[in-house]
Order: sequence, then structure tokens, then C-alpha cells
Amino acid sequence: MSDGKDKRRFARLKHAFAIKKPEGAALTPRQGEILDRLSAKVVEWDMAVPAMLFLETVKPLNYVGSQALVFFGPIAKTLFAVEDYEELVALMEERSSVEALLTRIEEKQAARRGP
Repeated sequence: MSDGKDKRRFARLKHAFAIKKPEGAALTPRQGEILDRLSAKVVEWDMAVPAMLFLETVKPLNYVGSQALVFFGPIAKTLFAVEDYEELVALMEERSSVEALLTRIEEKQAARRGP
């Protein structure tokens, strides 16, 4: 008897944890520019391999990481442009953004090494 009630309850909660954008949604030009600048700095500082290892490790926790960026926002906003930082926080909430950042770091590292 309660099986029907349980199904209705779960049906209402079906999208409770849905992601805003579909996975693999295109980045805006501003988001692409921010990821390009970030990946260029990582490669410039010779931190490509450690950064890629770290990002691959924490990829499932990207939303938690974005909330840590919110927590450290008051300090970080004294060092970075406020609009760029807020855009980065919003970008890191998306699941596909970590993969996009990894791809850009790999591309810049390969371009730096040359053919």
C-alpha cells in the first residue's frame, strides 16, 4: 500500500539535486577568457603537472571547492578583480568547468613544449 506513496514522494524529489546547466554546456566568452588566463599562469609558473593531478583528484568535489572560493572571497577580492573572481566562483560550480580547465592547461603545456 505505501509503495505507491513512496513512488510519488520520490517522483517529487527527482530533480532536487539537478545541475543548473546540462553537462558539457558551452562556456561564455568571458568564462573562456578567465580559464585561458588561469591556465596560462599555471603553465608559466611550471605548475601544470601538480595542478592537473590536483584537479583530477578533486574533480568530484568541484562544488565544495567553489564554496571554499566563496568563503575565501573577502581575502581573494583584495588580490584579484572582483568581477573575475565572482565569475570564476560561478564557473567552478559547474561540473564541466574542471574538465575545461584541465584541457586548457594540457593545450598550453603542449604548446610551450613545442612539436
